[in-house]
Formats: sequence, C-alpha cells, structure tokens
Amino acid sequence: MRFKTTQSKLISIVSLVFVLFYNYPFFSHVLAEFTCKSFMECLRIASLGIILWSIINIFLTMMSSRYTTKPLIIILLLISSFTTYFMNTYNIIIDDSMIRNALQTDIAESLDLFSTKLLLYILFLGIFPAYIVYNTKILYHDTLKEIRTKIKVIFFSIAFITMSLFTFNKFYTSFFREYKILRFYTNPTYWIYSIGWYIQDSYKNKNQTLKKIGLDAKIKNNTTRKIVFMIVGEAARADHFSLNNYKRNTNPKLSSENIINFSKMYSCGTSTAYSVPCMFSIYTRKNYSYKKARYTENALDVLKHTKKVAILWRDNNSDSKGVALRVLHQNYKTPKNNTICDKECRDIGMLVGLNTFIEKNKNKNILIILHQMGNHGPEYYKRYTKPYEIFTPVCKTNQLQECSKESIANAYDNALRYTDNFLYKTIELAKKYKNADTAVLYMSDHGESLGENGIYLHGLPYFIAPDAQIHIGSFLWLNNTFQKDLNISKIKKRKDKKLSHDYLFHTLLGLFDVQTKVYDKKLDIVH
Repeated sequence: MRFKTTQSKLISIVSLVFVLFYNYPFFSHVLAEFTCKSFMECLRIASLGIILWSIINIFLTMMSSRYTTKPLIIILLLISSFTTYFMNTYNIIIDDSMIRNALQTDIAESLDLFSTKLLLYILFLGIFPAYIVYNTKILYHDTLKEIRTKIKVIFFSIAFITMSLFTFNKFYTSFFREYKILRFYTNPTYWIYSIGWYIQDSYKNKNQTLKKIGLDAKIKNNTTRKIVFMIVGEAARADHFSLNNYKRNTNPKLSSENIINFSKMYSCGTSTAYSVPCMFSIYTRKNYSYKKARYTENALDVLKHTKKVAILWRDNNSDSKGVALRVLHQNYKTPKNNTICDKECRDIGMLVGLNTFIEKNKNKNILIILHQMGNHGPEYYKRYTKPYEIFTPVCKTNQLQECSKESIANAYDNALRYTDNFLYKTIELAKKYKNADTAVLYMSDHGESLGENGIYLHGLPYFIAPDAQIHIGSFLWLNNTFQKDLNISKIKKRKDKKLSHDYLFHTLLGLFDVQTKVYDKKLDIVH
C-alpha cells in the first residue's frame, strides 16, 4: 500500500512521531523534575511536546525540497533509532564529545554494544518508519505555492512556541534557567546540534599548522638514566579501588607494593576521545579544547625534542586519539603483535618484548606508554580471564539495565583485579632495571557509572557527570634509586590532595628532569 500526502503534512506527521516515540528519555527526565498531578501541571509538560514538535517542524520545513525531504527524513529516522536506543538503555547524552568518541571507536569495541534489543530499535524506529516514508508519494505543488505553504507552517510553528512560552511563562523561566540539562535529551534536535558543533570543531581549522612547544627542552647533565612506564587506564573509577578503602579487595597485588596512591585524582573528561589528548596536553582542563590539542604538540613531543628520550606507545584500546602521531606506535589489539590473546587480546600482552625495546635504546632514557583495554564497558566480563572471576554472579550481557547492580559490580570488580595483576607485572618488569631510575605511573582516562541513578558507562557532560565518571584510580611507584633522587616525603604529602590530569604533562617532564620554558613546577607531582 502506497500513501499519498503533501510535503507539509508528511513533515508534520514525522515531527509528531519524533516527539511521541523518540523522546522517552527527555520526558522521563522532565517528569523526574516536574510533577503532573493536576491538569495545568500536565498541560505545561504537554506544552514542551508542542514546542519540540514545532522546532522539528521548522527545521524539516526549512530543509525540505523536492529532492531532500525523503532522504533527510529517512536519515534522521535511522540515526535516531540508534540514539534513542543508547539514551534509553544507558541514560547517556549524545553531545559533540560523544559523537567524537563514537567515530573514534573501532569496530571490535562497537560490536560489544550490539544486541537483539538494538536490532529491534533499528527495525521498529528506523527501518520500518523509513520504509513508510520511502513508499509515500509526496504531492508537490508549484514552486510559489510550496513557498507560501512553508511560510505558513513556519509562522504557525513559531506561534505555537510563542503561545506556549507566554501561557506558562513562570514555568519556562525556571525551565531555561535551572534545567538546561534537560534539552540535552531531546531527539533528534540535540544530536543534530551536536553534530554541527563537532564538524565546526574538527574542520574549521583543518589546515592549521601544528604549534611546536618545548623546542628548548633539554635534560640536565649527569642525571641517572630514567625508565618510566606510563599506563593509561580505561574506565577505572577510584571508589572501586581497595587502595581507596573499597569494601572489596580489588587491588590485592598492588597493596603489597610500596606505591604512592593518589586517592583524589580527577579526570579531564568523561570519555577516552576527550581525556587522553587532554591529559597529555599542556592545556589544563579549564583551557583545553579538542581543536587546541589537535594543533599543539604534547608532552611526548617535548620529551622527543630533548633527543635523549626513546618513546614507545603500545595500544590495546582503540588508539592514542592523536597523542602518539609523532612517536613510535604499536597496535596491540591484534594477535599479529599481541601474543596473549583468547576471545580478545589482553593488556598483559603489551609487556611482552619491552625488554628488547629498552635494550635497543640502552643509551637513552625510556618512556613507554601502555594504553589499556582495562574496564571498557559494557561487557566487563570480557575484560578478564576465568581465574579472575572472583566475585559472582556476573552480568554477562551488554544490556546492563537487565542485570542486577550487584552482578554488574561483580563483573566490573573482576576486571579491576585483572588490571591489578597487569599493573603488578609492570612493576615487576620495572624492578629488573636496577641501574636506572625506574617508575610506573598509572592514571585512568575517566571513570564509569554502574547503574547509579539509572546511569551506565560514561560520557556525560562534565558539569553534570557524577563523581563515578570523573574520580579516577591513579598511583606512582618508584624504585629505591629514583626515590633517593626525588623528595619522596613531599610526594607522599600530595597523595590525598585533590589532583587531576592537569598535572600529567609537567609530571612527565619532571620525572625526566627536563628543563624548558613550558614546564610548570607547580603542576609537577614529583617535585
């Protein structure tokens, strides 16, 4: 059966469908903040639907033409079926940072999010309505009449918005001032807006030249050779570390080591794509932007300028997010490089063969960055091997909302125990180099929500992100010779003070005794 309708009617119907079937997250959050116990209270919430319908209507009307209406609506329906699924399932927000994170995620990580439920969303909210639109015959008028119709539609849509705002002016004064976060859940308006910001941020200065920093960098003469292992963790929240008094023993091996645990370390962002470039950047979180980091050299570049530091980045995550573009980078998510792989390649495989790299560069200082798979969600049960399944029962699905909070935490904590072993093995490797100052520095990229308040995974805008997504695990281990070269008591005094990714750039320079104008001792944890 083929439907027939005018362009304006099709757009009006599609706009209504978006409001009714794609905006459950938005209205559920609205109802969590505003009551609907009386007719007027319910009417003011309904007015939000009218405004949302009007905005979508205006957008589609302005973008519509004989050649664009159907393709545009079909694309919006298909993408919105995905966004609705992830917003409903994990209570996340699709902003520009999330879009960047999604585009930089590899296929293997994307498959972790695949499920039958996702297929049903795509089928019933994507393919099925898209097919109806595709099979609908649009009755077009002459150009002048179409323009007049567009003007009428836009006029009446604006009128509906104005009437709603005027009728419930007190409600909207409060809504726009105190509840700005709610608009982040609108679909498809907010993800369209976010794509615009992403494109602007990514491509506005595409041909901008790289800003070089630290060209004056040099290492002090007659200093002991340094070998530093920097581990970039994944989704490791601080409050699930037994080092931070968590009720479970998730750090049994690290607890036996003489480490300095930074109990109040905070991340720069809530996603890998944001945090990793930020933590190696010279910019603090307050001054950081993806664009600035993309076109400015980072801590690795400054160390490279000294010509006395050999740098290696090994990655068992998606990639370095641009940080390691100018240093030696090795992909350890493939069995071609990683010799310890079963259903997935393991973090501990990144340690194999490091001694060869260290010996090859025996006349240089060494910085080795190991980027973990760590506690990457939602399938935490895949992040560890069977001997580490200590806490049971375990959630063994990516549909976290179907699991109990206990089983989610069990899987997550088991993965932390696997990371504990990996970090312990890294320290054991560092101990072998007794003739050098050796260090192991660990920082997670961000934290993780495990169902608290219905929120899962990570990626919420920083200003509303729960502590679980920004309070991260971090520690420093130093061998005896390195401890003698540094003021160890001074470092220990900082272990319970509030610190952040802002300190990493200068701490890395400090560990190698680098002298340069871009070094700030105030942001160096070890000096």
